Amino acid sequence: MKTLFILVTIFTSLFLNENPQLTIKISNIEKVQGNIKIGIFNSETNFLKEGFAIKNYYIKVEKNTATITISDLPKGEYAVSMYHDENSDNICNRNLVGIPKEAYGFSNNVKPVLSAPTFNECKFSFHESKTINIKLIN
Repeated sequence: MKTLFILVTIFTSLFLNENPQLTIKISNIEKVQGNIKIGIFNSETNFLKEGFAIKNYYIKVEKNTATITISDLPKGEYAVSMYHDENSDNICNRNLVGIPKEAYGFSNNVKPVLSAPTFNECKFSFHESKTINIKLIN
C-alpha cells in the first residue's frame, strides 16, 4: 500500500500538476541596449491597460534576438504584448499622437494600423508547451 501511494504521488507531481512551457522568441531587435518588457493578458476587458497584465516579464537585451521560456502560466487563452524599453525608463515612449517611439510587438505578429490591436486579434490557445515568434515593429 505504501509503495502504491508513493507511485501515485510521483505520477501526480510529474504529469498532472506541471504547467506547460511557453517559449517566446523575439526578433528584429535593432539596438542592443535596455530591456524587453512583456505583458501577458487573459481577457479583452483590460487588454493593453497599464497594470492589468496577469504576468509581467523582463529580458535584458544582449543581442538582436531574445528568448524567454515561461513555465508559470496555467493552460488557457492569452495575448502577449511587449516593447523594447531602449532607455530603461520603464515607459513605452510615444510621439505626440500616441504611436510608440520604441519598438513593440504582439502575439500573432499583429501589426496595428490605425488603433491598438484587440485581444481577439492577438490571442492564442495555450494547452500544451509551445513556441511563439514575435517580430518587433520599429
